[in-house]
Amino acid sequence: MSSFSRQQPSLAAELALWQAGYRRVAGLDEAGRGAWAGPVVAAAVILPPDPAVADRLAGVADSKQLSAGQRARLFDQITQQAAAWAVGMIPAAQIDAQGIAAATRQAMHAALAGLILQPDYLLIDYLRLSELATPQYSLPQGDRHVLSIAAASIVAKVSRDRWMVELEMQHPGYGFQRHKGYGTAAHRAALRQLGPCAQHRMSFQPLQDAHLSLLSEEPEHG
Repeated sequence: MSSFSRQQPSLAAELALWQAGYRRVAGLDEAGRGAWAGPVVAAAVILPPDPAVADRLAGVADSKQLSAGQRARLFDQITQQAAAWAVGMIPAAQIDAQGIAAATRQAMHAALAGLILQPDYLLIDYLRLSELATPQYSLPQGDRHVLSIAAASIVAKVSRDRWMVELEMQHPGYGFQRHKGYGTAAHRAALRQLGPCAQHRMSFQPLQDAHLSLLSEEPEHG
């Protein structure tokens, strides 16, 4: 048996906020921030103000600690149990134009705008959305400690992974359905063979390096 111990997120932050009178507490997290290709995706999840939701979402954890099969199963549970949930997606071209930090915040704004309920408090993994008047608290590794943020991490990850499978059909040969746009050896090999496509983040250093390498390999003409 593996010695790895999965961190189990708690409902403590939500319980304290519910007791303080907040009823629509949204957890937010992102997926795809470090990928070489594809969008950055954020999710917002509002859990019902019911302590029993922790039992109904047993097994929810930081998406990085779960297998693809576990995430898919938990995605269905989260979206069934949530009072509201939504996803925001910012494409590669916009990431190149704005930078990944700004694009990630924009994806979170888009997720919040898609909610059918207006949140009255935000719990955010790592980032702050300082331009919003909504009360908020951000914490590092929030997806390991706060249940609604962990739920958002799963919704964001599953949504992005499914989109990357679709992108493989539009841009075959890169292996997006396997590595989901991250910097694997197979992805690097595909870039050497095919060059970048419209889904690649050309502002990221590995893509700039790959592009320069391809240019240097082009034959000289007359």
